[in-house]
Amino acid sequence: MNKDQSTTRIVFMGTPDFAVPSLRRLYESGPAQAWDVVAVVTQPDRPAGRGKKMLPSPVKEFALTHDLPVLQPGRLRKEADAIEALRQLAPDLMVVAAYGQILPKSVLEIPRFGCINVHASLLPAYRGASPITAAILDGLDETGVTIMLMDVGMDTGPMLAQARQPIRVDDTTESLSSRLAEQGADLLIETVPCWLAGDLAPVEQSELPGEISTCSLVKKEDGRIDWAQPAAVIERMTRAYTPWPSAFTTWQGQNFKIGRARVLRGAAEPGVVVSTAAGAAVGAAVGTGENLLLLEEVQPAGKRMMDVQSFVNGVPAFVSAKLGG
Repeated sequence: MNKDQSTTRIVFMGTPDFAVPSLRRLYESGPAQAWDVVAVVTQPDRPAGRGKKMLPSPVKEFALTHDLPVLQPGRLRKEADAIEALRQLAPDLMVVAAYGQILPKSVLEIPRFGCINVHASLLPAYRGASPITAAILDGLDETGVTIMLMDVGMDTGPMLAQARQPIRVDDTTESLSSRLAEQGADLLIETVPCWLAGDLAPVEQSELPGEISTCSLVKKEDGRIDWAQPAAVIERMTRAYTPWPSAFTTWQGQNFKIGRARVLRGAAEPGVVVSTAAGAAVGAAVGTGENLLLLEEVQPAGKRMMDVQSFVNGVPAFVSAKLGG
């Protein structure tokens, strides 16, 4: 195995779409920066779709397309063979972006330059698995990315760099993730050369209770709408849970997804659909704990997402229905 220290050996660890720009930039900039991505570690293939076909992660797809070796341990901290395989790669640096597992100390100690992580929040805010979703749910107007030196905690390591990103009023987790992924990749490529050259001093995160927040992995049930909540909260759910698990309720005993919506001043019994007819255009809004939620796109069970006017024109009885009952 080539252990020429004139070229920095990098192992990349990541799984979803968010991680791909960082891997791409590391790979493409390698010759100019005198580093080499020697392997990629990602989560095992997962079943997806109605047919439950086993599909590779987006990071694995990129790696295979570019002839990069791929490791896919199930639970890294419990697989001694996988940890030994990482040691044999002799990485100088490990770069992590949304890998999906906490790295054990035995892995963190392998590279001489440590393990650095691209995290989608302005730490110490939103440590954990779903920082983008959490920022939208909380109604923030700004978030960002942090490049941090990893330790054994959950996103608790010292910081190397940060960059801010506005949250737009129509941002979904999908759209905001896309921008943060590119911003994180840019910041990573700016940070890594400085870190390798010894030009960066890690900054410890604040431990003040008012500045620390955490977020857990999103579960499907998190998308279920409670119509007693204010319309503003539910509207943020429709954006935060796009593309998954979607904000949903029930209608006629089946799941009913709300794709896009906005807050409308007014009042109705929580969960009751009311008409918002204006001339020939027939729309629908739902009563909430505060104001109305004006529906813009909906998806009945077994159907595609559609604009609410088309849906109401085809199913006029939807107006006056009680959702979530």
